[in-house]
Amino acid sequence: MTTMIGVIGGSGLYDIEGLEGPEWRRVDTPWGDASDEILFGSLNDVKMAFLPRHGRGHVHSPSSINYRANIDALKRSGVTDVISVSACGSFRDEMAPGDFVIIDQFIDRTFAREKSFFGQGCVGHVSVAHPTCPRLSSACYQAARDAGIMTHKGGTYLAMEGPQFSSLAESKMYREQWGADVIGMTNMPEAKLAREAELCYASVAMITDYDSWHPDHGEVDVTKIIATLMGNADKARGLVSRLPNLLGTSRAPCPHGCDRALEYAILTAPDARDPALVAKLDAVAGRIL
Repeated sequence: MTTMIGVIGGSGLYDIEGLEGPEWRRVDTPWGDASDEILFGSLNDVKMAFLPRHGRGHVHSPSSINYRANIDALKRSGVTDVISVSACGSFRDEMAPGDFVIIDQFIDRTFAREKSFFGQGCVGHVSVAHPTCPRLSSACYQAARDAGIMTHKGGTYLAMEGPQFSSLAESKMYREQWGADVIGMTNMPEAKLAREAELCYASVAMITDYDSWHPDHGEVDVTKIIATLMGNADKARGLVSRLPNLLGTSRAPCPHGCDRALEYAILTAPDARDPALVAKLDAVAGRIL
């Protein structure tokens, strides 16, 4: 199989030196419009696809992002490996603003989003016990370290609905009682949908602040977040630019089974499946259906 890296993140992430044949292209999906057109190109002979999660100009809130369309668009474009790059707040002193965290677990507290490609007429249940791909996460960690970024391997990401930041009580609960390491608004249901689409998924969380729990830092300050974001974008470009050499132009089946997540997941009998829903699943679940 030919490797194609899909990167979901901020618009500033995509100005990567050496990207060959860059072309913005709309990808239509049966789930509606993706956040934006996708920037296609190649780097060191590895195909790349870049999708601005919030759209160019940051026009989508975390709740209004069409996560299903985004994942479907990447899948039907030939993407094999999805790298999520997103800003987050930290619940740990040692995970400081400017650091990166390679996420390996999630707590999903979102409630206003479509969370599955499956439903009435075609029921599917995939495992998200381990929601990120260890192979792909290790490559991201190596790329970050090679780029000189202070990076933590492993962490639990609390996905909140937003768009408001946490109250002090919530921040303390997530940190002290729930054991979360970072907090953000965009990785769910993105990671779940990537698993349903049989895509390897890794999450790179870029810390911008200490949320509101920290006694020495006070509440979240958006002006400080933006300043940290600018520096993090430079670091993220350094990480992404190193991934093609680490992942290579071709790939074997995922040793962790991410690309076979639907093998036994669809429970609806073939003769009971809704033809309209099955048609919409052509890219996501075509291998199985």
